[in-house]
Amino acid sequence: MFLEYKVTDYRYSNINQILKQEFKLSGRLINKVISSHLVLLDDIAVDTRSEVKIGNIIKVDLNYEEENDNIVPVKMNLDILFEDDCLLILNKPAGIAVHPSILHFDDSISNGVRYYFDLIGLKKKIRPVNRLDLNTSGIIVFAKNEYIQECLIRQMNENQFKKEYIAIVSGILDKKVGTINLPIARKENSIIERCVSPNGKTAITHYEVLKEFSDAISIVKCSLQTGRTHQIRVHFMEIGHPLIGDSLYGSKSSIINRQALHCNHISFIHPITHKTLSIDCELPLDMKLIIRTIAGFF
Repeated sequence: MFLEYKVTDYRYSNINQILKQEFKLSGRLINKVISSHLVLLDDIAVDTRSEVKIGNIIKVDLNYEEENDNIVPVKMNLDILFEDDCLLILNKPAGIAVHPSILHFDDSISNGVRYYFDLIGLKKKIRPVNRLDLNTSGIIVFAKNEYIQECLIRQMNENQFKKEYIAIVSGILDKKVGTINLPIARKENSIIERCVSPNGKTAITHYEVLKEFSDAISIVKCSLQTGRTHQIRVHFMEIGHPLIGDSLYGSKSSIINRQALHCNHISFIHPITHKTLSIDCELPLDMKLIIRTIAGFF
C-alpha cells in the first residue's frame, strides 16, 4: 500500500512536515522510509529536506518486505471477521495464546496468521494491535504493516479505539451502571497475577448490567477506557464479583472451564479511509450455554 498526498496550498514547505503532520509518521518510521528511499516526490525518491510546491504528489511506499521467520507458520482455521490491505481482524477462540512463547511456540494465533500471510504472499511481521488473555475469547486485530500499527496504537493512547466485552460475573451488583477506577499493578512475587494497588497504573472500566439471574449471576457489558493486563478480571474481583470460571481471581466453575469473558465489539477510525470501522463478534458457545442453562438470555 501507498500513502499519498497532493500539495494544494502553502501549509507545508518540505517533505518532513508532510510526513509528520499529514501522515503522522513517527520519527523512527520516518528514518526507516527515508533511508530505504521509499518516500517519493512525483515518483522520485527524496529526503526530508526536499522542498515541495503546489501540485507535487508525495507518496510513501509501504510495500517493502520484512523478516518474519521468528514465528513458525502453522495452518489454522482462522475465523476472519474483517480483512483489507491494512487489517486482519479475527475472532480468537478461548484457549489459544495471541503471541508465541516457550509454552506456545507453535500454537498461538500469531502462528496461524504467519501461515495465512505466507498463503496470500504478504511478507510482513506479525503485529497484533490489541491483547486478549489466553482464555479470553473474541476480537483480535492484526495490522498488516507498521504504519497501521502506529496509527491504531495512537488511537488507543488517545482513547479513540473502543473495546467492549461481555462478562458473566458472580452475584448481583448494587450499581447497575458504573465505573471502576482502581489502579492495577503486578502482584508481588508473581509474573502473571495482577492486583489493585496505589502504586499501580491507572485502570478504568465502565460497565452496565445487562441481565441478572436470582442472586447468583449477572451478565455485564464492559467498556475499557484503559487496557491493563487482566483489567476486567481484577476489577470485578476487587468489587466482590469475580468472573465465573476465573480460577486465578475467583474459583473454578462446573459450567465453564475458563473465565467467562469475551471481546464482542471494537470500533476505531480506519487509518486510510478515516471512517469509523465497527466490528461485532457473537458470544462463543460455552458462554451461550451458561446463559441458556440459566434463563435463555441471548
